[in-house]
This record gives sequence, C-alpha cells and structure tokens, in this order.
Amino acid sequence: MASANLTSSNPATFLLLGIPGLEDAHVWISVPVCTMYVVIIVGNCAILLVIATEPALHRPMCYFLCMLAAIDLGASTCTLPKLLCIFWFQAREINAGACLAQMFFIHSLSMMESAVLLAMALDRYVAICTPLHYSSVFTGRLVAKLGVAAVARGTLLMSPCPFLIKRLSFCRTNVIPHTYCEHMAVVKLACGDTSINHAYGLSAALLVIGGDLLFIGLSYFLIVQAVLRLSSREARLKAFGTCSSHICVILISYTPALFSFFTHRFGQRVAPPIHIILANLYLLFPPMLNPIVYGVRTREIRERVLRVI
Repeated sequence: MASANLTSSNPATFLLLGIPGLEDAHVWISVPVCTMYVVIIVGNCAILLVIATEPALHRPMCYFLCMLAAIDLGASTCTLPKLLCIFWFQAREINAGACLAQMFFIHSLSMMESAVLLAMALDRYVAICTPLHYSSVFTGRLVAKLGVAAVARGTLLMSPCPFLIKRLSFCRTNVIPHTYCEHMAVVKLACGDTSINHAYGLSAALLVIGGDLLFIGLSYFLIVQAVLRLSSREARLKAFGTCSSHICVILISYTPALFSFFTHRFGQRVAPPIHIILANLYLLFPPMLNPIVYGVRTREIRERVLRVI
C-alpha cells in the first residue's frame, strides 16, 4: 500500500502495513500466529482455572503466576486480533485513539509483567535463603500490594506516552510499517522535534528492563550462594529445581524483548521484516510458553490438568 500524504497534522486514522515485504505471505504467516493465539488463550485460561479451583495451589508463587497469565492474555488480545484482521482481510486502518490505546496497553502490560517477574524472583529468594521466615513474609497482603504496585508502575510510566504522541505533527504519512502501534514506530512518522519522545521511551525502557533485570540477577546471585552452601546434593538439586521454571520464564520473556528494543534503536542495518517479526515474537512466545513451562514444571498444575483431560 502506498504511503498516504496528509493535509492534517493530526490524522484521524493510521494504516498498519503488517510485515512490509512479506505481504504475499501474510495468509501463510497467519496460520502459526492464529495457532499460537489459540494456545495462549487455552493455556493461560487453564492456568487461571486450575489455580482458582485447586486449594493446594493457593500460595504466593501461584498467585504471581495468575497475574502473569492475566497480563499475557491482555497483552496478546491487544494486538493479535487486529494482526489477524490485517493478514486475513487487509483491514489495515486503525483509529488514532485506538492506536494510542493499543500502544499504552502493550507497553504498560509489558512493564507489569516485568514487575511480576521481579516479585517472583523475590519470592524464590525468601523461600530459599530465609525459609523459616517465608510464611510470615510472603502473606496474601504482601502479594496483593506487589500486584497493585506492578499495575501502578506500568500505568504511571506509560501514561505520558499518548500525550507525548498527540503533541506531534504527522505531516508526511499516516502509514505505520508495523503490525501494531509500537511507540517508536509511530514516533518515526512524525515531523519536527521528537527528541522528548525518544528520550522518554529510552529512559522508561532502561528503568524497567535494566532495573528489574539488575534486581533479578542480584536475587539469583544470592540464591546460588545460599544453595551452594547446602551440604546435601539432593537439597541443592531440589532448591535449583524450585527456581528452574522461573528462570525459563525470565529467559523467554526478556530475550525477545531485548532483541526488539536494541534493534529498534541501534539496529539500523537490520531488515524491517526481521525487526517486525522479532517484535511480534516478543508478544507471542512468552504468553504461549509461560503456561506450558509452569504446567510441565509444577507438579500440582500438571496433575490437575491431566486429571481434567
């Protein structure tokens, strides 16, 4: 689709191109995308249902897992239905308000997920390093406070972004070469000074990703130190086993996010289709694989699911 020239600096709608250069393959790409979306819905709803109905799973780590499942459902539902409409029906048009709302929810939910992963790392640290105090420290009240803090942080950090976008002038085109309204993809369309948007987006991403990864790394450094001091090999294996699911989820969540972040800002030589595919994997893989990882690694969840089947 050719770029649309604008006579107004504030377009009423934007056009999402999907994956530029791969338009002929959109229908074929939609098959794995749709399959992944079905797995995301079924897997995360199963996690929520199993934890809600199994009293043995009413514990802090499982409550965090419920938060993770709800965030994954929200983030994927913000983008994948529109993505499939682009692939199947060429329905590329999106209202400017809907575009800003999609941008806000995608990035704020990603920040909330990062906060929940940090809370889960803290849970594992207390459970392994100070097990005698675990039940008194990680109460339902504390879990609720951490959940509210995660929502508040994501909401507050992303609230300025739609207003920073609205102050920009889009005098050249309203065509977004992307599958969804990603913040930097929209900013790059603007004419005029966008340094504030660039600076704010970079600062927020570094604060969240950099800060959370730093504290997660510190937690696991202390966990490894505590585990290596255990005298029994079986005890060490059991301690590492309780962390394995969370480590897998951290790798699944942060790896595509970091790839997408760095290629958007520093990967000018990366072909646009590659960058857009990476950005979509960031929204597809973690929500799809998180319930599978915890379903396989958590015995009570695995047994309950098998019992239902």
